[in-house]
Amino acid sequence: MERLGKILANAGVASRRASARIIKEGRVTVDGEVIREPGARFDPFACQIRVDGKPVTVSTCEKKTYIMLNKPKGYVSTVHDPQGRLTILDLIPLTDTRLFPVGRLDRDTEGLLLLTDDGHATYVLTHPRFGIEKTYVAVVKGTPGEDELNQLRRGVRLQSGHMSSPAVVRLIKAYGSSASVEIKIGEGRKRQVREMFNAIGYPVKSLTRTHLGELSIGDLKVGSWRYLTQTEESWVRKMAARSEEGIRSCKRIS
Repeated sequence: MERLGKILANAGVASRRASARIIKEGRVTVDGEVIREPGARFDPFACQIRVDGKPVTVSTCEKKTYIMLNKPKGYVSTVHDPQGRLTILDLIPLTDTRLFPVGRLDRDTEGLLLLTDDGHATYVLTHPRFGIEKTYVAVVKGTPGEDELNQLRRGVRLQSGHMSSPAVVRLIKAYGSSASVEIKIGEGRKRQVREMFNAIGYPVKSLTRTHLGELSIGDLKVGSWRYLTQTEESWVRKMAARSEEGIRSCKRIS
C-alpha cells in the first residue's frame, strides 16, 4: 500500500507537492470515489485511479522486490535476532532493499521462503482468509495409514486448542522406520505441520516447504536465492489484487 500522493508523483502526474494539491482540490478519484487526502493509502496495481477523469498509468510506480530463498536449517526467519542467531538475511547480501519474510519457517525447517518489500502482498499471502496453500514434504517416524491421514484431512486439535483446517495429504513413500508425506494447508500457525503429525502419533523428523501457492522451490539449491520470474511475480500481484483491500473494495487504511 502506498500514499496516493506518492502514487501520482511516481506515475509522473506532478511533483509530490503538486500531487497533494491536486488531490485536495478533489480532482482525483479511486474506483469512482473522490479522494481528498494525499496520505490515503491504496494498492496502485489493484485500483483504478483517475485525475480529471483520465486514468493514471501506474506501471512506472516504484517496483517491488520479490525473492525466493531455499532456507536451510539453522536459520531463523526474522530480519534481526536479539539472541545473535543466524537469520535469513545473512544468506541474501542485499543492503539497499528493506526485505521481510512472507510468513515464517521455524529454525529446523527447510524450503521455500519468499522475501519482499511489498507489505500488501505479504498480508494476502499469509492471512488464512485468502487460503493460499503451503505445501510441505514431511519425513515422519513410522508410516501413517489411511485412518491417520484421514484425521489430517478432517482437521486435528493443535496444542493451542485450535482445530486445524482440513488438509490435503498423500503418502509419498514408506521406507524402513520412516515415511515421506506431502501435506497442503491453507493456514500457517507456528509449528503447525509438526503439531498436526504429533497429533496423530507420527512425529516429524525433517520438514521442507516445497510450494507457496503456485510458487515452487524447483531445483533451487538449499541456501541459494533468486528473484522471482515475471510469471511468478504476476501471480503474486494477481493474488494481491484478489483481496478485499485490493480490487473488490480498495478501502483506505486509516
